[in-house]
Amino acid sequence: MKTINTVDAVGTVLCHDLTLIVKDNVKTTAFRKGHVIKSEDIPLLLSMGKTRLFVWDLGDDMVHENDAAKRLAEICVPEGFVATEAKEGRVSFSAAIDGLFMVDLARLEAANDFEEFSVVVRSSGSPVKKGQNVAAVKIVPLAVHSDKIEQVNLKLGGRPLMQIRPYLPLKAGIAATGSEIYHGRIVDQFTKVVEDKLADFGISAPHKTICDDNMTMIVNAINGFIEKGVDLIILTGGMSVDPDDLTPGAIKAAGAELVSYGAPALPGAMFLVAYIGKVPVLGLPGCVMFGKRTVFDVILPRIAAGLRVTRREIRGLGHGGLCLECPTCIFPACSFGRGWPYSL
Repeated sequence: MKTINTVDAVGTVLCHDLTLIVKDNVKTTAFRKGHVIKSEDIPLLLSMGKTRLFVWDLGDDMVHENDAAKRLAEICVPEGFVATEAKEGRVSFSAAIDGLFMVDLARLEAANDFEEFSVVVRSSGSPVKKGQNVAAVKIVPLAVHSDKIEQVNLKLGGRPLMQIRPYLPLKAGIAATGSEIYHGRIVDQFTKVVEDKLADFGISAPHKTICDDNMTMIVNAINGFIEKGVDLIILTGGMSVDPDDLTPGAIKAAGAELVSYGAPALPGAMFLVAYIGKVPVLGLPGCVMFGKRTVFDVILPRIAAGLRVTRREIRGLGHGGLCLECPTCIFPACSFGRGWPYSL
């Protein structure tokens, strides 16, 4: 930092905020710390009584915070995001599309290992809508050495830290199970609930059926969906441990590879994930029909984005898997399902 005559300050970087006060009219910050003095600023500065200024003297090897923020943004963030103009050493990003926001957590930590830089993101694995804020980069000092920017680029391997995986146009088959529905004793309300949740991610459900509590009928329904070329199979009901609850057994009998029967999450402890080839098969417990949010809401965005769910991910739901059942639900902007460290 050095002191300089205002008339000689063009091109230098201001080291402090300057307040403009007009009696009975206005009090505002006319110039902020980090502002690069321009020739047109000089008359206003002199009218404010500022004949001398504290400025940062940038050498050839130093980069102004705003320029450094833009360069850091180019390193960390690829296409699929909308960037703001650099201001006070910060660039913020919003989603350009709907999708699943994913971050390389190890490389994010590496970027933040440089004390001159801050890269801040929302939770990796979060479903995001177009226009939602997802990340920001910030330069801590007023200027940084240019070689520091190159160092962070090398440490990150020249690859962006984050991406948004778009949702795929999947087609689902839904089988509602239960003798009470099959014989018309009650009306099936579960299928509509599932269809509405699928629609939030652009997933259609052209194939639907109702099955009795009959192993052969449920297996045939699953096989029928496979023959129709669905991308996702969902079975509702029959997921408990009662004698009539045959859905888990039918899923295995249909040849599915079981990932997990049961999940450390509430609501949704009896949730089932399996695969027939590349097709996910989900067994939904009854809580999905009446609960505001359940483990199904946590897992569905990953399936919609074309990711294969693993047993390790399901087991990891125990951390953050407790829905607080808030009077006003703000999911997914909450802790539910955010404890597992989803990473690119």
